[in-house]
Amino acid sequence: GLVGCGRISKRHVDAILANKGKAKITWVCDKKEERAKALAEKLGCNWCTNYLDLNGKGLDVVSVLTPSGLHPRHVCAIAENVDAPNILCEKPLSLTLREVYEVYRRVEKAGKRLIPVYQNRFNPIVQMMKKLIDSGKLGKIHQFCCNVFWNRNDAYFAIDWHGTREFDGGVMYTQASHYVDMLHFFFGKAVAYKGLAGNLRGLETDDSVSSVIRFENGSVGTLNATVSVYEKNYLTEFTVIGEKGTVRLSGTNLNQIDFWNVKGMKKPNLDFKLDHQYGKGHDTVYKYIAQNKWEQFPTKDDVISGIRLMEMLSY
Repeated sequence: GLVGCGRISKRHVDAILANKGKAKITWVCDKKEERAKALAEKLGCNWCTNYLDLNGKGLDVVSVLTPSGLHPRHVCAIAENVDAPNILCEKPLSLTLREVYEVYRRVEKAGKRLIPVYQNRFNPIVQMMKKLIDSGKLGKIHQFCCNVFWNRNDAYFAIDWHGTREFDGGVMYTQASHYVDMLHFFFGKAVAYKGLAGNLRGLETDDSVSSVIRFENGSVGTLNATVSVYEKNYLTEFTVIGEKGTVRLSGTNLNQIDFWNVKGMKKPNLDFKLDHQYGKGHDTVYKYIAQNKWEQFPTKDDVISGIRLMEMLSY
């Protein structure tokens, strides 16, 4: 069942359809009747406007795809009142550290499983990078640089909750949170950080952030993010500098290897093209759910550390 039929729902629908025979959408829900009805008619499934009506419908998974600031409220209510055993939630799980602790406490108390969506972990190039770092073939990681240089125009911020402090949280939460998670995936827990944010567009939230981070393995680097690039998305970039090699990933969603100089290793042929901005990972999210591969998803500690970092850098 899908809760929320807005912008991101199309990517989830496509990902579930890509897992035909393994996953199926039987219910969609949105508080706007016309949106729920339109998507249901397209998919040939049931619809409702109150997510509590999903109780008793035999659902294995409920996917929460609502505005970011509503994620804690919706996840907790579904965990406590809907009999689906698994709850998937789009990023970010919450906009505050206090709320993320509450979400996990209430979901665990209800005996449910929480699946945070950080699909960039399943990007094949990111997977390769993770294995390369963990293998020690790069040696000690001296420094990294991650840049998310995107465009979200004024029309985007005119839509409902976008750009609001209550429901959006700003560029670090709504756009860069996948890359905060990716850095945790690579390096572990963040132990020190400092960030400065900018807002020259009159939004309630920051549109640009620059930060310096040190992780528990000693790696230091920067994360810069903006949604104020002129006209269209520019690039996403990750560069890692190790004692035995340097690698630079780039593209709209880290979908190409731009530079490779690693001791004793040839550059792998993993580049791929995208027809949308979300990467390839959502398909894999639902594949792993269908296969019950829960160990593939971010741990509770990773999610909490990421929210802590975003909160410290954003407020």
